[in-house]
Amino acid sequence: KLDTSAIMYPLITDELYTNVYRLTAVLKVDVEESLLQEALDIVLPKFPLFNTRLRQGIYWYYLEENGAPAPTVVKEDSYPCQYINMAQNRNYLFRVYYFRKRIHLEVFHVLTDGMGASVFLQELVYQYLRLAVPGLSDKLSDTLSSDISLSTENRFLQNYEKKPLRPYRYEKAYKLNAPKLSNGKIGMVTGFVPVDTLKTAAKKYDASINEYLVAVLNYAIFEHTRHQIEKNRPIITCVPVNLRPYFQSVLTSNFFANVFARYQPQSSEDTFEMILAEIRESLKDQITKEHLEDLYFRNISSADNLLSKSVPMVFKRPYLRTSYNHSVQGTTTTVSNIGQLSVKEEYASYIERFLLALAHSKGQELKLAVCSYQNGMALTFTSVLRSTAIVETFFRFLVKDEVPVALETNGVYYR
Repeated sequence: KLDTSAIMYPLITDELYTNVYRLTAVLKVDVEESLLQEALDIVLPKFPLFNTRLRQGIYWYYLEENGAPAPTVVKEDSYPCQYINMAQNRNYLFRVYYFRKRIHLEVFHVLTDGMGASVFLQELVYQYLRLAVPGLSDKLSDTLSSDISLSTENRFLQNYEKKPLRPYRYEKAYKLNAPKLSNGKIGMVTGFVPVDTLKTAAKKYDASINEYLVAVLNYAIFEHTRHQIEKNRPIITCVPVNLRPYFQSVLTSNFFANVFARYQPQSSEDTFEMILAEIRESLKDQITKEHLEDLYFRNISSADNLLSKSVPMVFKRPYLRTSYNHSVQGTTTTVSNIGQLSVKEEYASYIERFLLALAHSKGQELKLAVCSYQNGMALTFTSVLRSTAIVETFFRFLVKDEVPVALETNGVYYR
């Protein structure tokens, strides 16, 4: 059975809006294709959740064991987070690319969230290193790390009490309606910053790193909308929250809830401090165990109501897609931070960093994904906008706040 967060993804996914995200491990040596394929062949059978395919039932989609050989590892030759054609991918819901020192794991969100995928990627990297580094396999076994959980059973649901459904109310958000890249191109810009320096910058404003980053992105968007301030709708940022720490869970399947940071421009003279204050206030009451529990239970109630359970998929699909199309009017962008990734000490010297990247989605043409490793943080923008003005303003603000930034792109904006 699909987890609560995954139910909508098969209904709203197509070749344009893929609901695919990418996790990347950057090694300190070039990746060998044959060894990476061997590593994937070894690791995949140990992860039942990843060894599945998507099936459509009468009422809902569901997952069943796949059992086919692992997907073929491929050298990267396209844009990130492209649609996963399951028929051409042995019906798997993920794929593995490599390029030079990089191993990319791309996952269809119906399978798991970023934290669940990070567990799979880390074990894949460990297995690859055991095959690639002379003598490493003699010291380390091919068994999964002892602290890995493969559980997909949500024990949190044992405490579930069905709540009365309340209608969602969506406020129309400001949209980045600017010229777009052509031919399915996706621009990718990553800024690498030191975690400790970024934390110091945020502390100057009495803010957490997440509050600070969301506020800087809102400021960058506002900077390019000052001229139309009288017509502006609020800038609303989706902020996915990992629920595992709040409920002592080690689920490998999706387990997150979305909260929303809201900033309503008041005048063309709004300052960063004003924006941050409103962002902080809007998030303060949402990121609590009580509110997150209420959000999650409400999602379960929506999926479990009579309409969802009794109406066949062929009739339910148009209604749910219409509902989704209405809901996307309420968000401008997304900032997703999966936090600090760590690896076992024996492998740390071979791994440079990790990165996270998100596909754009309907109504959200630019997104920011955040991932940390050791004292380095990768801030990755994915965008289908032709202009990089917002991204440039974002990173210039960090530099002004004395946060050093090293930039790299996938080259889209320089071709």
